[in-house]
Amino acid sequence: MSSALITATFATALAVAGTAAPPATAAPADAVRATAGHANTARVSTHTDGSGAPTYRVYATREGLVGHTTANGHRIRKNDHFVALPSRLGLSAKGEGARSVRVCAPATSRCEYAPVWDVGPWNIEDNYWNSAPHRERFADLPRGVPEAQAAYYDDYNGGKDGFGRVVRNPAGIDLADGMFWDGLGLTDNSWVDVTFLWLGDGPTGTIRTGTRWPLNVRSGPGTSYARSGLAAAGTRVTIQCTVWGEWVDGHLGSTPLWNKIGPGHFVSDAYTRTGTGRPVAPAC
Repeated sequence: MSSALITATFATALAVAGTAAPPATAAPADAVRATAGHANTARVSTHTDGSGAPTYRVYATREGLVGHTTANGHRIRKNDHFVALPSRLGLSAKGEGARSVRVCAPATSRCEYAPVWDVGPWNIEDNYWNSAPHRERFADLPRGVPEAQAAYYDDYNGGKDGFGRVVRNPAGIDLADGMFWDGLGLTDNSWVDVTFLWLGDGPTGTIRTGTRWPLNVRSGPGTSYARSGLAAAGTRVTIQCTVWGEWVDGHLGSTPLWNKIGPGHFVSDAYTRTGTGRPVAPAC
């Protein structure tokens, strides 16, 4: 592990130690308090988006750390759009999105697709989106439950993270500032639904805007449709189906082709690099 990775990893993991704990009403509606051990303390959303990619409800915190360097070498800027997950097994290369997620905030009904560019919060070997025997550590926990969540609610590992620090919130994902504020419209840490896109099947494309700014996701195949979310530059999305719609002049050319990437989520192929410029999935 490079020294840059160590520095970035510890910076992100340590940043959550002083963040506020969730209010008593912030947990999912059907959350239950375990009576002993490390039982699942919050709802595990095992539904998928049609591609087979699993979705789990986890607690999200704002990363901040502007000016620091992430685990993949990206220098954090104001209003960035990426996420951090607590394992290097979920990390994308700098500027890329082989490991990407969709994050939806029930509190605001807003979603954003974003690449994983950092490691944290709390832990660095907790790929909770995998089950045993593929989970690096804490393999006795249910799939979809971050170690910090179990430590916070159930005193798992004595209430401590993998470094031996007392866990002060149950965070399982960090959100870069632009994604936190502009993408999801959050004003405080919150429970979110995270879909781990790379665990699904189907054709994919990478969002390329030609800038550092995210792409508007529309509720239908045209810019006159309502914005239903954002897709950060570099994100790799799964294309569920395709449809001909409004002609768009974009970073990758001009085309009337649109790709459906989620429920009510469409992006123009003029900003989606698939390697062909033609439909790569069946018609919607």
